[in-house]
Amino acid sequence: MNLVDNIPLATAREINKLMMRYGVKFGVYKNNEFIEQLFPYDAIPRIIPAEEFAFLNKGLVQRVNALNCFLNDIYSSSTPKIIKDKVIPEEFVYISSGHLPECNGIPPPKGIYSHISGIDLVQCKGGSWYVLEDNLRVPSGASYPLIARELCRIANPEAFSLNDVEDNRNYSDMLKDVMKHVNRGGLNVILTPGRYNAAYFEHSYLAERTGAVLVIASQLTVDDGALYMKDYMGGKARVGAVYRRISDEYLDPMTFEADSLIGVPHIMDAYRAGNVAIINAPGNGVADDKGIYYFVPKMIKYYLGEEAVLNNAPTYLPYYEDDLKFTLDNIRRLVIKDVSEAGGYGVVFGSNLSEGELGEIKALIKKEPRRFISQEVIDFIDLEIMDDDGGLIPRKADLRAFVLTGETTRVWESGLTRFSRDADSFIVNSSQGGGFKDTWVLSR
Repeated sequence: MNLVDNIPLATAREINKLMMRYGVKFGVYKNNEFIEQLFPYDAIPRIIPAEEFAFLNKGLVQRVNALNCFLNDIYSSSTPKIIKDKVIPEEFVYISSGHLPECNGIPPPKGIYSHISGIDLVQCKGGSWYVLEDNLRVPSGASYPLIARELCRIANPEAFSLNDVEDNRNYSDMLKDVMKHVNRGGLNVILTPGRYNAAYFEHSYLAERTGAVLVIASQLTVDDGALYMKDYMGGKARVGAVYRRISDEYLDPMTFEADSLIGVPHIMDAYRAGNVAIINAPGNGVADDKGIYYFVPKMIKYYLGEEAVLNNAPTYLPYYEDDLKFTLDNIRRLVIKDVSEAGGYGVVFGSNLSEGELGEIKALIKKEPRRFISQEVIDFIDLEIMDDDGGLIPRKADLRAFVLTGETTRVWESGLTRFSRDADSFIVNSSQGGGFKDTWVLSR
């Protein structure tokens, strides 16, 4: 299969023109300024054979199910089983910035915490896959391969008649099924912080595709323990499920950050009363803490009685004395990650540091060992992207797989492939200037 022959330069340029027309953008805040830019798209898709995706599917379902078990355990009991049995240190969980005591004892509808999980993976040059990160709070990115596939059909309809590719248009149905499964009676809404959020395109696009109502906080109100949407005539309609695209700390100014202007006052009261589902559930951040990531294979064994199908990247916790010593002794060949950062920020490659910088990061790790993890640098694969002249150049690329949990846990047969636009960089995040590809899962 020669995809480059099927996707000529003219087609690639046409798709990017359509992206601009449709407003497929990603915004970033830099130096206190909001900059909205086209999310660079490369028309050569990532190809995942059917048997390889079947392996990924098994491992992703297993991982997300274990993470949901962990969240239920942590928030449903004053003495979680996994802590009582010393699988994870107690203080390691409770000092996580993602752990919210306000969520203790609040069972989410149907017991689901992470309805939409974004699991970031890389494939090394030997073919093995590794999980780099679990995103269980407000994972974004599904809309971009959706719109890319839609526009590719317009610009190059032959591409899908020439290749056996799984249809990815079912994502909106999967998302609707999840919302329907947990809905407590009423409308499905997507709560956006507004026009100047980095992923606003996605909020509006998914609302259109799922038939949910796109709302901002001022359109929602809590009355007698239930959540309602206000219309322009002064009427109210009951809301049964909120797919929130707002971070936990800003969700409810009466419970979390008091100065939040983008949250809904008392929404946590409605949630606590069981009158509304919040997708994803508040408090999930404890499970996608980069330090807790270290323990996910142990969670799988503990909760499911299974060995992990997908491996973590080799990871060390300076919190433990032996791992601290290993990290300090081998820092030149490791990557250091600040567990409180996201979006590619707080990532330091030891090989890039000067002697002075090396001394500073070592001192910081010794002073605040819980704040950092260290990992072996995985030489993950390059994928070909098309340059401005139609030539092919290699760039590092990862994969964000989307796993949806409702009545069952399902992996979307597509995904967001992100690539670095810098030839010397391993950082692929859109907030760091990365681009994206569609991901084609072959049907046979």
